[in-house]
Amino acid sequence: MPDDTATLTANARDGSTGKTLTDSQFDESWSLAIILHRAICKTGSFREKLTDYAHAFARSEKFDQMRAETIIREQFKARNGQTMNEFRKELKDREANLPETAREEAFGHAHKIAPLICGGDTMPFYRAFDTVGVALAQKLDITETGAKELMKSTFFEAEGRDLYEVSKALEKTYNDPVRNAATRARGAEAPESDTAPKKARTRSRA
Repeated sequence: MPDDTATLTANARDGSTGKTLTDSQFDESWSLAIILHRAICKTGSFREKLTDYAHAFARSEKFDQMRAETIIREQFKARNGQTMNEFRKELKDREANLPETAREEAFGHAHKIAPLICGGDTMPFYRAFDTVGVALAQKLDITETGAKELMKSTFFEAEGRDLYEVSKALEKTYNDPVRNAATRARGAEAPESDTAPKKARTRSRA
């Protein structure tokens, strides 16, 4: 995809699909193409989200869901230079044919999770796992789901331990106390008016 976002958008606006859309229709369908690109990067699938977004898009327009879906698909291709299915297949094919060095890379990334949970601004496991998984997926140019599965399998293969269980134990030791302390602090800062009992009103006598 070209780096010049402004030029890319302008070219799409002047394209066969872009010319038929109002400004709001173009902006919305362009944004949906970006969302669906992100969805494919994450899981390698797009069908259900495309259906849902096309339905929502068409609901406030004078075209049906099928037309909305076609517009989003064409915007995706204009933005990325390939169809959703071509992009999905490219990621999946690469995932199925990774070199052996990718497993070493995945194992190294798996060991980056613990420091995120234990040190500094401690993270819960789900965030640390996602942060490292996204980084690995971008490095190997595969889906985030595939990257996370690769980390789990290489970690277990090398250490005989489950990455999830090891990380959750660390979360309980390091992240839970911080989170619980923050919860207590928020409770202590609650406005007095929210917790103080309200006095009953009495009617004054003339």
